[in-house]
Amino acid sequence: IGIGAGVDCDGQVLVLHDVLGLFGDFKPKFAKRYADLGAQVVGALREFDREVREGSFPTADETFTMKESELLSLQRSMAQQKAG
Repeated sequence: IGIGAGVDCDGQVLVLHDVLGLFGDFKPKFAKRYADLGAQVVGALREFDREVREGSFPTADETFTMKESELLSLQRSMAQQKAG
Protein backbone atom coordinates (compact mmCIF):
# COMPACT_ATOMS: atom_id res chain seq x y z
CA ILE A 1 0.00 0.00 0.00
CA GLY A 2 1.45 3.34 -0.94
CA ILE A 3 0.76 7.00 -1.41
CA GLY A 4 2.43 8.16 -4.59
CA ALA A 5 4.41 4.90 -4.90
CA GLY A 6 3.28 4.11 -8.44
CA VAL A 7 1.51 1.33 -10.32
CA ASP A 8 3.35 -1.58 -8.68
CA CYS A 9 1.60 -1.15 -5.30
CA ASP A 10 -1.13 -3.53 -4.22
CA GLY A 11 -3.17 -0.64 -2.80
CA GLN A 12 -3.36 3.12 -3.12
CA VAL A 13 -4.01 5.76 -0.48
CA LEU A 14 -4.89 9.32 -1.46
CA VAL A 15 -5.79 12.39 0.54
CA LEU A 16 -9.45 13.34 0.14
CA HIS A 17 -8.59 17.01 -0.44
CA ASP A 18 -6.40 16.09 -3.43
CA VAL A 19 -8.98 13.74 -4.97
CA LEU A 20 -11.78 16.32 -4.64
CA GLY A 21 -9.71 19.32 -5.77
CA LEU A 22 -10.13 21.36 -2.61
CA PHE A 23 -6.78 23.19 -2.95
CA GLY A 24 -7.30 25.04 -6.23
CA ASP A 25 -4.24 24.86 -8.46
CA PHE A 26 -2.19 22.56 -6.19
CA LYS A 27 -2.28 18.88 -7.11
CA PRO A 28 0.39 16.37 -6.12
CA LYS A 29 1.84 14.47 -9.11
CA PHE A 30 0.65 11.13 -7.71
CA ALA A 31 -2.97 12.25 -7.22
CA LYS A 32 -5.77 12.22 -9.74
CA ARG A 33 -8.38 14.93 -9.33
CA TYR A 34 -11.88 13.52 -9.71
CA ALA A 35 -13.67 16.80 -8.98
CA ASP A 36 -12.96 20.52 -8.61
CA LEU A 37 -14.85 21.21 -5.41
CA GLY A 38 -12.52 23.94 -4.15
CA ALA A 39 -14.13 26.56 -6.38
CA GLN A 40 -17.60 25.37 -5.40
CA VAL A 41 -16.75 25.53 -1.69
CA VAL A 42 -15.39 29.06 -1.99
CA GLY A 43 -18.43 30.14 -4.01
CA ALA A 44 -20.84 28.62 -1.50
CA LEU A 45 -19.09 30.29 1.44
CA ARG A 46 -19.13 33.66 -0.32
CA GLU A 47 -22.85 33.31 -1.01
CA PHE A 48 -23.48 32.35 2.63
CA ASP A 49 -21.45 35.35 3.84
CA ARG A 50 -23.31 37.72 1.50
CA GLU A 51 -26.74 36.46 2.56
CA VAL A 52 -25.92 36.73 6.27
CA ARG A 53 -24.54 40.24 5.86
CA GLU A 54 -27.54 41.46 3.84
CA GLY A 55 -29.99 39.75 6.19
CA SER A 56 -31.53 37.36 3.66
CA PHE A 57 -30.36 34.31 5.66
CA PRO A 58 -31.74 32.82 7.76
CA THR A 59 -35.37 33.05 6.71
CA ALA A 60 -38.46 31.63 8.38
CA ASP A 61 -37.76 28.37 6.52
CA GLU A 62 -34.49 27.96 8.47
CA THR A 63 -35.89 29.09 11.84
CA PHE A 64 -37.42 27.05 14.63
CA THR A 65 -40.56 28.36 16.26
CA MET A 66 -42.33 27.55 19.50
CA LYS A 67 -45.97 27.90 20.42
CA GLU A 68 -46.57 30.61 23.01
CA SER A 69 -48.10 28.04 25.40
CA GLU A 70 -44.98 25.86 25.15
CA LEU A 71 -42.74 28.85 25.82
CA LEU A 72 -44.75 29.80 28.92
CA SER A 73 -44.62 26.21 30.16
CA LEU A 74 -40.85 26.11 29.67
CA GLN A 75 -40.40 29.43 31.45
CA ARG A 76 -42.50 28.24 34.41
CA SER A 77 -40.51 25.02 34.63
CA MET A 78 -37.21 26.89 34.55
CA ALA A 79 -38.41 29.32 37.22
CA GLN A 80 -39.43 26.41 39.46
CA GLN A 81 -36.05 24.73 39.03
CA LYS A 82 -34.25 27.98 39.79
CA ALA A 83 -36.33 28.49 42.94
CA GLY A 84 -35.30 25.00 43.96
